[in-house]
Amino acid sequence: MDAKTCLEKYKRISVLNFATVGMDGSPQVRCISAIHYEDNAMYFFTAPGKTFYDELIFDGRVQILGYTKFKEMIRTSAVAKLVDESERKKWIDIIFDEQPYLANLYAGEKRYIGVIFEIKDAEIEYFNLGVNPIFRELYTIGNGKINSRGYEISEKCIGCGQCSEACPQHAIDSGNPYVINQTHCLHCGACAKVCPANAVIKI
Repeated sequence: MDAKTCLEKYKRISVLNFATVGMDGSPQVRCISAIHYEDNAMYFFTAPGKTFYDELIFDGRVQILGYTKFKEMIRTSAVAKLVDESERKKWIDIIFDEQPYLANLYAGEKRYIGVIFEIKDAEIEYFNLGVNPIFRELYTIGNGKINSRGYEISEKCIGCGQCSEACPQHAIDSGNPYVINQTHCLHCGACAKVCPANAVIKI
């Protein structure tokens, strides 16, 4: 799995959930399908009269979530940026060619009232719940940065093995200290709850 494959999977999902930050700081979510994918970028269409546009201009942070029929979750975290005016019509035409239903909403030249946002620098999380053990990895596109999450075991570990026994995915290996296999970790916190030495730390 890699970032490019995750974007390819987005294409098959078709409609994605976009979470933004509202003007009052509240979470906002909507479904978006007017999207074009490059190997390392996403471009999406909206209209400048929409609240969605206001939120993107105001803050820009987005999380994009897709879920496949194979129980694969793909989440992209990024800052969406307005494309340069010189590129706007090109991307609008590409998106309208790929999504013919848009012509029902913005017929003919009316499509050009729209704007295009791009995502070029992002973190992508792939999380497959349909396999055992589960599989989770983080990737980046452009200058995106990985923000580590989950749990790790510190030097306070006494080697009792209770964390390993409690793990529902058997993702903890014995050692000094014990080690959590991050690829298979659910981030459920069961290991931290049972550790008598408080050696399990939330990242």
